[in-house]
Amino acid sequence: MLLDAASLYFRAFYGVPTSVTAPDGTPVNAVRGFLDMSARLIAAHGPERFVACWDDDWRPAFRTDAVPSYKAHRQAEDGGEEVPDELGPQVPVLVDVLAAAGIARVGAPGYEADDVIGTLATRAEGPVDVVTGDRDLFQLVNDARGVRVLYTARGGIGDLDVVDEGAVAAKYGVPGRSYADFAVLRGDPSDGLPGVKGVGEKTAAALITAFGSLQGIREAAARTAVPKAPLTASVLKKLHEASAYLDVAPAVVHVVTDIDLPPVEGHLPRSPADPEALDALAQRWGLQTSVARLASVLGW
Repeated sequence: MLLDAASLYFRAFYGVPTSVTAPDGTPVNAVRGFLDMSARLIAAHGPERFVACWDDDWRPAFRTDAVPSYKAHRQAEDGGEEVPDELGPQVPVLVDVLAAAGIARVGAPGYEADDVIGTLATRAEGPVDVVTGDRDLFQLVNDARGVRVLYTARGGIGDLDVVDEGAVAAKYGVPGRSYADFAVLRGDPSDGLPGVKGVGEKTAAALITAFGSLQGIREAAARTAVPKAPLTASVLKKLHEASAYLDVAPAVVHVVTDIDLPPVEGHLPRSPADPEALDALAQRWGLQTSVARLASVLGW
């Protein structure tokens, strides 16, 4: 089980009231929520390995160099990610708690959690569940390899959408392996990706169905002399006008699957990595209930 950690701690922050605080009054709602969600996921799905995948770089240069608008609307004045004041200080606490508990946390310099997830999912020899609220990771879905997404957008951890190839096809009209190309065409305002102006989901799906991939679509557009659906004159014009964007956008949207990561075991810990540190953190931040819940699920 691979967690899109930022997706989950943001969800925890907004799902648990900031009135949930440490003894000194500091909000710990995101930490509590993340630990509680982790315990529920482990209890419900019984993974053998469990890895919190981290954004070491939430807006990598290779993506912003290609498409400068990528996540630009979420950038704070200091250049970092815009994060609620009450959330920012909780992230280091969560890092410390995960380390003391012995739960694997993996990031990679210059890459997002999506890329860590893509790399670990590609390496895995057995089934993989990816827990996220980010549709971009639908591109990793692969029934043959047992890779699916447990999608959090609709509800809480107890009401996850299980996204396999059939679910992607039913929702978007394209197979999972084509989702990234579909997203390039459609765009994604939440990530600052403009897409091809005037090409929506239906047209994007029709083009991919007809030509198999973004490359196939562009090759067909280059050689088409007599427009016909789905490459109508209007669509051809839009594709040609967006050619500069289409040259670079795939490198932004496609998840990296071959980061040079060291081996990651990620087995669920049979005991805390540092029991004294974990106890001290639980006391300091008022996390005793959440830590006890996680400990119970892990059989400590």
